[in-house]
Amino acid sequence: MAKITLSKLRHSYNPKPEGPDDYALKEIDLDWDDGGAYALLGPSGCGKTTLLNIISGLLQPSQGKVLFDDRDVTALPPDKRNIAQVFQFPVIYDTMTVFDNLAFPLRNRGVDEATVGARVHEIAEMLELDDLLTIRAAGLSADNKQKISMGRGLVRKDVNVIMFDEPLTVIDPHLKWKLRSKLKELHQRVRATMIYVTHDQTEALTFADQVVVMKDGEIVQIGTPVELFERPAHTFVGHFIGSPGMNILPCTLRDGQAWFNGQHIETEGPATGDGDAEIGVRPEHISLGSGPLEAEIVKVADVGRHNVVELRLGNSLIKAIVENDVPATGTRVAIGFDPARTRIYRGGRIASQPKERAR
Repeated sequence: MAKITLSKLRHSYNPKPEGPDDYALKEIDLDWDDGGAYALLGPSGCGKTTLLNIISGLLQPSQGKVLFDDRDVTALPPDKRNIAQVFQFPVIYDTMTVFDNLAFPLRNRGVDEATVGARVHEIAEMLELDDLLTIRAAGLSADNKQKISMGRGLVRKDVNVIMFDEPLTVIDPHLKWKLRSKLKELHQRVRATMIYVTHDQTEALTFADQVVVMKDGEIVQIGTPVELFERPAHTFVGHFIGSPGMNILPCTLRDGQAWFNGQHIETEGPATGDGDAEIGVRPEHISLGSGPLEAEIVKVADVGRHNVVELRLGNSLIKAIVENDVPATGTRVAIGFDPARTRIYRGGRIASQPKERAR
């Protein structure tokens, strides 16, 4: 296991990059502590896999360094970095038994058979594969094959980091929750440094202690799942995390206060300056039936635990989550925002400060 440091890392697939747009990865500085569970989260094309390939040694960065425990490994090939990687599609030997698949990484390094047997049985028990050890892998289901692939990454005790590149892509939806839970349990038991790459917010938030949210080759926020949900540092994070995502409304700043359609909107605190800005408020923090604003109910979706209500507010459409009964479509209702959870953004980035910080 290792602490991983990315120092002034940049990468371009263009051999002669001329500007920021030519870089798949903008400058990244990042530390991952030894034994932590981390996720790289973002849409396709944001740079997640490029970053993972640089850490693993499959790709040399255009600029910057990769350090394991403060040792520069930037120029080292994958086999010299002591890593394990689990890919989207299971990487296993179909003609081998489950036991031999799990044993392969150890046997390949000359580990004695007694140690191999003990370690394979330990990992198989963790993954609930102990009843399948004598069965050839070819006939197994996709989720069990991916368990084997995970086990091949976990079986070695000497790895610096285990990296997962969208490992649940081929798994049936009704089995994903089980493997997500199993992976979290495994991390808690083995305490290896794990990095999980995904575009699925549920996978990232349920697995990781710290989530790195990426957009267009940049890191826009690093935080715990609670921090990302409660106080997105960027409107992209607000949109991307949450279901539905954060509502973003245009506003005008006057002396640091937000105004929308001529109405002053209370927020968590003031921002600096005047001019155009945006208000961000999650659907969970909008109340119907009271408040300074008036909106028209456009659509109501009953999702079982609550209703998702779409409202027209001025020229904008917003969504609110409502636990109780909702008036009929077309009804005009008063609405309010929870001031403590209403943020101001400028240029996409959070600009308001909570009142206790602003003092």
